[in-house]
Parts: sequence; structure tokens; C-alpha cells
Amino acid sequence: MLIGVPKEILAEEKRVAATPETVKKFITLGFEVAVQSSAGEGVLISDDDYKNAGAKIVADPEKLFAESDLILKVKQPEFNQTIGKHEADMLRDGGMIITFLHPASPDNHDMIRRLRDKRITSFTMDGIPRISRAQRMDALSSMSTVTGYKSVIMAANQMQTFIPMIGTAIGTIKPARFLIIGTGVVGLQAIATAKRLGGIVKALDIRKNACTEAESLGAKTVEFDIPQESAVAEGGYAKFLENEWLEKERKVIAEHIKEADVVILSALVPGEVAPILVTEAMVGTMKPGSVIIDVSVDQGGNCEITEHGRFVQKLNVNICGIQNIPGRVATHASWLYANNIYYYVENLFKKGIGQLDLTDEIVANSLVTHESRIHYKGALKAMGTNS
Repeated sequence: MLIGVPKEILAEEKRVAATPETVKKFITLGFEVAVQSSAGEGVLISDDDYKNAGAKIVADPEKLFAESDLILKVKQPEFNQTIGKHEADMLRDGGMIITFLHPASPDNHDMIRRLRDKRITSFTMDGIPRISRAQRMDALSSMSTVTGYKSVIMAANQMQTFIPMIGTAIGTIKPARFLIIGTGVVGLQAIATAKRLGGIVKALDIRKNACTEAESLGAKTVEFDIPQESAVAEGGYAKFLENEWLEKERKVIAEHIKEADVVILSALVPGEVAPILVTEAMVGTMKPGSVIIDVSVDQGGNCEITEHGRFVQKLNVNICGIQNIPGRVATHASWLYANNIYYYVENLFKKGIGQLDLTDEIVANSLVTHESRIHYKGALKAMGTNS
């Protein structure tokens, strides 16, 4: 069974789905591995490094996609401008792919339908459940750690002011104020990074436990009194709020966003389109030159006027909709992701090479398309379909 590892084509994406270390592990399991030439150049892994690990190097991505039984990627299939074909169309009919598909995001619905119609068995790495057995496969947590850190660095780079308090001979410059919305793995790492840089941090999450964790890192939490049965789903994840509560949350955010220099948005509900928490009107109340980093953009975005894949200025506010933030810390992100995906594949084929275990809880939760059907609940809900 041949595993194919293509070069990522999303703009500014330098990560790769396998390293020489994991290639060796796949071969030990009994797989063959083919890697597209220059796939690892963004993280300084050469073709010779992959060859020495036992991989075959393939120059033509169409050939790689067509011949591989299983494609391992970092990001969802995209249109390849150089070849003039969509990566979803280059997959062989009835093949398999494992990657971050973000199947609930409206931007990806056409691509998910293509996978369904080509009888592709696809799995999304953002569908792995939060259970102890899945920790080594939890790419979402791995990439969220990278994203939380880098989102603050990107905001700092965009700002025209200092983050820490700076004392000078002519007076003291006040520290920057951060508002972190959503204190899962992304938010907690963002809090820790902003605090290290000397910022004043406020945080908001609908889950009380998440607020407690934010406070332990030095953030002041914004009060939002909501019954926890309406806010917390199985596994500790946030629930998608009913409109009444969502509107109340927006009003709370509106009170605090006016004074923020940086807003990090990472409020996500697994498998669902991200809730709109910051409206255009709210952006209009922010300080000129302030920054919004909309980390939730892969699932639609928390800000109403985020532009997917772009860093733009609107209403004198800098709004980041970059979709591959972990790709900007590519070396460590690739090492983490490659190991996550190795353990996922090991579990997927634990009955033997070529024998999918679709009854496994981890596999069932991350299955998106199989046998010409869409199985992922969040995608079905967002697309308004049953199949």
C-alpha cells in the first residue's frame, strides 16, 4: 500500500505531512512511501533525506496523487495553479486522504462534494475526539499550540506601538491591552505569550473551567454568566450557543473590545461553523491601528468582516484572516503534525495494512466521506444535506 506525501500548495504553507523519521516508521509498518520532490524544502528537509529514509521521490504531483493509495497532507485539497487542476480531482477514484479538511467551513463544501463524488475515503485531523487514547494523534491541539503563540507574534509585528510598558525620560508608555476570546489551547497559549511580552490580558470563554485556566496564566476573565449545561458539550468542548445567548455574548464583548489593542479570536465549536462574535459595528468602535487575529477563520471566522486568507485593514483596524498560521512556525509544526498523523495511520490500520477500522471511535469521529456519502455531522449540518 503506497502512501503519498505531496508538497503543500496553499500560499505561505511550508509544513509537510511526513518527516524522514515518520517515513521510516511507516515503512516499518509495511507501507511504501512516495514523497513529492521539494515537499520538505520549507522545513529544510531535502529529497536526499527522504530517500535515505526509504521513500521514493516523485517529481510530478499528478502522478503522485494518481498512484497513491493514501495521500497525507497538511491542508485541504486546493486548486493547483501550476497544473491547472484541483488536488481533489487528482486523487484517484476510490482513494484515501488524511488531512485538515475543515469540512464545516462554507469555503470547503464544494471540495467535500468532489471527494464524495469520487468515492474518496477522507478523514479530517480536526475531528479527532478529546479522549486519552487519542492524545498522540491530536493534531488540532498541536497546531493550536503553535497558532496561539504565533498569533500574538503576528499581532505584535502589525502593531505600531509597544506591547510592554516602556519607561522613558519623557514619560511612561502604557502596555498594550489584549482581549483573548476563546481560551482553549489556542487562547491559553496566546495568553501566555502576550503576558511574556508584557501585555495586559483579558479573556472570555463561555466555559467556567476554561476561564479558570486563563486566570491561572495571569489573564483577567470577563464575566459572562451562562448555565454550563448550555455552554459545555461532551469532552469539555464549547457548545454552539442559541441565538439568545449568542447575542448576550456579543453585548459583553462589545463593552470590552473598544479598549483592546489586540483581539485574538479562537472561539470554535468542533465540527461546526464558527460563531460570529465580533460584528462590523463592533469593529467600528475599536481604536485606529488595533489588530484582530481571527484564528477561527478555517471554520468560517469569529469576525463578521474577516477576509479568508488575507490580512486587510477595514475601519482603521487590521484584520488577519490568514488560514495557515502554524505554517509560519513550520519546523516545529511539521514535527508535531507528522508524528500526530503517523499515530493516526497506525491506529486506522491496526487490523492490518489496507484494513480500515471504521468502527474505532477516533476514526468514526474524523471520517468525512466514504462510499459516496458524507458522514461528518458538522459538514452535513452546515451544508443542509443528509448525504
